[in-house]
Amino acid sequence: MKLRVRVDNIRLTESGYVAADLTISEAGAAAKYNVYLRIDGILPKFRSTDRSHVELAARLLRLAGVGAEVRKEGGRGAWQVWATTDRLAAGREELRDAVRKVVEEALEKGWVDEKKAKRRLKKLEEGRVLMEGWPKYHVRLTRSGALEVKYQPTDPNSIEWEMQRLENMGLVKGVHFSVKMPEGGKRGYVNILKEGLAYAAWLSVHGKDEQQRRLASAFVNYILQRARGGW
Repeated sequence: MKLRVRVDNIRLTESGYVAADLTISEAGAAAKYNVYLRIDGILPKFRSTDRSHVELAARLLRLAGVGAEVRKEGGRGAWQVWATTDRLAAGREELRDAVRKVVEEALEKGWVDEKKAKRRLKKLEEGRVLMEGWPKYHVRLTRSGALEVKYQPTDPNSIEWEMQRLENMGLVKGVHFSVKMPEGGKRGYVNILKEGLAYAAWLSVHGKDEQQRRLASAFVNYILQRARGGW
């Protein structure tokens, strides 16, 4: 089933924030989030006293390429999903387009400061560029049923560049990925091990800084897209 993202009811709240309803659905499961344009960025929010509903909302955000977290809301007996502008920017195109629509309509109606709105739109564009910057990894199941994620160029410089990018993300050669340099005009490869995929997913939430988290989140989202045949 295709992941669907819809935004509607873009409005200005009594407290002065721009808000909208964002619905993400896939395979019969759906969650409706409130999205707020705040001074410190774009905040999607889903809140419920039923943790299973919040876990579903977080899972759908992750399917949309966003590293979302579930948090307890103080002593109120409620749970909420937490994500940030940078994580939204690294999400799938459908999600970025929906958020962009909110920002652009708010700007058109004079509800937000033009400089701040353009800054948010720039972040969404940076997320797209970051996604498109990945080389063409092949994602498939081997005959044994194992997942193979491999990049196979003939250019040694391409291998070196990709190694550097993975190391900047926080992955370690020999632990999270393996490498074979091209020889005699034949292809080399960068092979992402299952430990590397799991660690990249962990880094997308717990990385040491926002740049590392964004890079890891974009990589995980890219591999998911490749696995679904989207790219």
